[in-house]
Order: sequence, then structure tokens, then C-alpha cells
Amino acid sequence: MHKQFSRLAILSLTFACAMAHAEFVVEVTKGQTEAVPIAVVPFASAELAAASFDVAQLVSDDLARSGRFRTMDRKDMIDKPHSGASIGFDDWRRLNNDYMVVGSMTPDGADRFNITYELYNVLTKQRLLGFQISSNRPGLRSASHQIADAVFEKILGIRGAFSTRIAYVSVLGHLPDKTFQLIVADADGENPRVVMQSHEPLMSPAWSPDGSSLAYVSFEARLPSVYVQTLKTGDRRLVSAQAGVNQAPAWSPDGRKLALVLSTRDGNLDIYVKDLTTEQLSRITTDPGIDTEPVWSKDGQSIYFTSDRAGGPQIYKVGIGAGDKPRRLTFQGSYSARPRLSPDESQLAFVIQEDGAYRIATLDLRGRGDVQVLTKGHFDVSPSYAPNGAVLIYASRDKGRGVLALVSADGRVQQRLVSSEGELQEPAWAPF
Repeated sequence: MHKQFSRLAILSLTFACAMAHAEFVVEVTKGQTEAVPIAVVPFASAELAAASFDVAQLVSDDLARSGRFRTMDRKDMIDKPHSGASIGFDDWRRLNNDYMVVGSMTPDGADRFNITYELYNVLTKQRLLGFQISSNRPGLRSASHQIADAVFEKILGIRGAFSTRIAYVSVLGHLPDKTFQLIVADADGENPRVVMQSHEPLMSPAWSPDGSSLAYVSFEARLPSVYVQTLKTGDRRLVSAQAGVNQAPAWSPDGRKLALVLSTRDGNLDIYVKDLTTEQLSRITTDPGIDTEPVWSKDGQSIYFTSDRAGGPQIYKVGIGAGDKPRRLTFQGSYSARPRLSPDESQLAFVIQEDGAYRIATLDLRGRGDVQVLTKGHFDVSPSYAPNGAVLIYASRDKGRGVLALVSADGRVQQRLVSSEGELQEPAWAPF
């Protein structure tokens, strides 16, 4: 049983992925039936500004891709108002819009723009938001995401995550000539940037709590080693290269420690914690079973992990203090692995085996411990929560190719992030 679980754990870490500069397409495969109808009207702009970037279109695309909004097609718009004073609310209400976003973009010196936008409740004619953002030309995409975040939060009461980033691993080519890339991109897959490239496997990217660094596993020396890389400078630090296994790094909430999976001399896998300042290494688990895939509790006093100590992989929780004993959390089915904690610690996402397939499920940590299976794919693995807790990103298969997919925390909204080349894997969502 241990050998079988070990092979499955390694598969979950090495499942192949996609090209850094490939074009991405986000497909909403399942939307929310009660999606909020909204019209994002093209912003008024001087000719120069209009040729630069269509801010309103990206705002509309962000909201539509969330699955929580039903955006109005521009060809169906009866008018193009740019301020609340020129909105004919009764007409827009008859077109079944609950909300409207209007605005303008004007040049502000050399290569800079002022973006003014307003959000209105069509039914009450109430102005809900009104702000101005200043941006240079390269920052227009970021400014658009900020507007979508503000609209999302004002209407739904949930902080938007359109301005955040994701990390993932990409594999190009075929054996014996493969190229592995660790990539950081916007949450919608745009603006990909190669952080690390190797002809040997890269895996398990994990964001530092402040979003400045990534920890990951590299096989560049032919054996697995854990590195921490600062994104702004590209500086790398070798954190763990012990003989045997070094895998599954996870940052403590204060960013001072990493939980790691290391192997003992007899090859057994256990959870350790390494202090990044003092280099001190503390062993957390000592069971003869395989303990792997750690994730920290929000207070930094406990670790959730996967173990096959009961005969098959299940999720456990253990305190990091001396003498603390692990407590089993999952009991549904014969396979539960890869735990990931929601930002508010109300849910634990994990991979469950159901009907011979691997799917994403959540465990209720604050109620009766109910398990909800969110996805219906055949190989859905590597879940990671968005920093607002509303959505999870994970790796899946679509028509024989590795893709990234998203599912809302309640399972009602599903999307795919498909690359025009290669395969995608091991996604990790950055903090705010």
C-alpha cells in the first residue's frame, strides 16, 4: 500500500504542463444560474487613448469569467452613456440589467491616462461607486483588473481577486528533450513570465505570505532539492538538498519557516519544519507510514498533511509542539490527499477518489465535517484557493491535454484555462 501511495504522490507532483508565451483562453464551462446581469458600457476616450487599450472590455471579461455575472453584449446596447447623468435607467432596466458601469479614459501627459468610472444600481438609480485611476500605458491591464475587483466586491460583498497572480509549471517538448518552466502570470493567465527554466523537472511552487518569493522543488542536480527564489531580483537560495527526498515546501504564515517532506535513512517520508533564519530543522511526524503534502494552519501552530498510516491516504492535522498527536480528518472513501486550506480556514480542499476518478472536494471545518465534491473530471488534482476564498484553481485534463481549471468554492461555477501549446500543471494562487 505504501509503495502504491508513493507512486500516486509522485504522479501528483510531476503531472505535465504548458508554454510560457502561449495564448490562453478562459472558458466558462458551468455558470451560476442566478448570475447578476450587468452592462459595462465602452468608456468614452480620446482617439489616442482609445487606441491604447479597451479598459471596459477587460472589466466586462473579468466579471463574465467569474461566472457570477452575466454581462451584456455591446451589440445589444441601446446607448453608450459615459456618466450617470446621461443614463436612461428605465430603458436599461427593460433590458434586464441590474447594474451598469460607465466611464471615460483621457490622456494625462506623455503615455499616461486618467480613468474615471462609476457603478450604478439600475433598479434604484443609485450611484454605488465613483473613482478615478491614473495609469501609464503598461499599467492599463492592471487598472482594468482593479476596477473589476471594486465592482465585484461592491455588488457581491467578496473581495475581488482579478488583480492577483498565479504560478504554475510548464512542460514543452517530449522525452528525451523536455523543457520545464516555472511561470508567474496574471490570474487570467495573461502576462506570463518565466521564473525558472530547466531540462529537469520543476514542481510544487508555493508562494511566500507576502507574495515576494516562491519556494519550489527542482531536479536540476538530478535529485530533488528545495529552493526559494525572490521574484523581483531572481536571486535563489538552496533551502534543502538532503540525501533522499526533499519535496512539498509550504510557508508558515509569518514567512519565517518552511514545512518540508524529507526522507529518513530507511526511505520513509515525514514532515519537518525548517527555520529559514537559524537553519534549525524540527521533525513533526514520526510514523512509519508516508506523511507528505503539508499545509499550515492560519495561526502557525498546526499542520494539515496527507498520510497513509491507516492503510490508505487520508488527511490529518497535527500541532507542531512536542508530543502533539495527529488527528484524522477525512473518512469518506479510500483516497483523500493534497490538502489546501481556505483563507478563512472554514474549508479544506483536497483530492478525493470517486468512481475511479480523482476530483476536487472540500471538507467543512466549522460545521459537521461535511464533504462536498466540486468537480467531475477524471484527473483533477493540485487545488489552490484564490486569496478571497471564492474560487479554487487546479490541474485537470481536457481532450488528453493538461489544462488549468477553476471551480467556485460552492461548486456552482466552473472554468477552464487552456493554453494554445503544451500542458499546464501545479497551479498555486498568490496572496493579495
